[in-house]
Amino acid sequence: MSTPSPFPESARADRALLLATLSSLDPPHFLAPAITAAASSTRAHLTIVLFSRHFNDPRPKSSVTFRGVSRADRFEDVCRLLTCVYVQATSVAQSLDKVLMEIDVLLLGLDGDVPCTLGKNFDVVFRVSGDSIPVPLPSHLTSLRQSYLTAADHDSFDAPISVSPASPSSQSTVPAGLHKPSRLPVVALGGTFDHLHAGHKILLSMAAWITSEKIIVGVTERIERVRAFLELFRPGIEYEIVPIQDVYGPTGWDPNVQGLVVSQETISGAEAIAVHRSAKGFPALQTFVIDVISPHGTCIDPEDVDLMRSTKMSSTFIRQWIADKAVQEAENAKAKEAKEEKRRASLSQGSI
Repeated sequence: MSTPSPFPESARADRALLLATLSSLDPPHFLAPAITAAASSTRAHLTIVLFSRHFNDPRPKSSVTFRGVSRADRFEDVCRLLTCVYVQATSVAQSLDKVLMEIDVLLLGLDGDVPCTLGKNFDVVFRVSGDSIPVPLPSHLTSLRQSYLTAADHDSFDAPISVSPASPSSQSTVPAGLHKPSRLPVVALGGTFDHLHAGHKILLSMAAWITSEKIIVGVTERIERVRAFLELFRPGIEYEIVPIQDVYGPTGWDPNVQGLVVSQETISGAEAIAVHRSAKGFPALQTFVIDVISPHGTCIDPEDVDLMRSTKMSSTFIRQWIADKAVQEAENAKAKEAKEEKRRASLSQGSI
């Protein structure tokens, strides 16, 4: 049973942006009311753009530009932040039975221009009351309808979503003797990506967050969909997206990979890759692990297999939702036809 939207139909939009500024890398629970309002009033596609000086280039070209945080050192903090926002927006969408609504979360620094393609063909820009975006916005964004939403006070707001502190298993692992740079030149990851849900987008986003030159993505399908999302999140770097047939993917044959991003659910694959690369004489990888998440929490105990299967953001859940919807629509159509048949029969008897 879906929760009815608190917004009238006339106040909703098909495609919307939510813009907000962050002063720290703490999970932005204070944005929950604004995210809830934006997700509730958007029908098809919500893009949340978070601006912060912490997202600046960690190696600025100018000495007067604020240096962004080290991508590798702050991996866990940024992952928790990103996950918190995705979970908040996705939980609202699912409660309104909008399982297929597209939700994207972008991280932009204050040291560059806002992409000129951001928000093209969107309907409305949601802003947070009292929040002044400290970078110039493209004219096509400022010309859209602007709607201001309320956020909670940073200090007094209680977190609506459970956020787990980084566990030892969720932190990055650096092979002995290997230097930990701010960014890694080449990072790899893999997945099915048949339905590009929030869990997939967090995985892809964090790989883009820590790479400086290139991402290699092993996929089973939906190559163009994966490419489109990566180019939205981090334009300007090289994306090599290739089909995979085994657990190793590109890491099994390419020695020029320094990092690997996996989920807690697939960490055994990372261990197999480490053994395989060692046997081939390839350099060891720095591994980054992302927790499995659900629509209502940012971490699921990896040992609780049943809970993972029933609550994680998964393609299986989406496929089942689509199938259930089809059955429900068929039943509704059948019931409507039976009702109409009964009405016609009643009219026919009355005319005799």
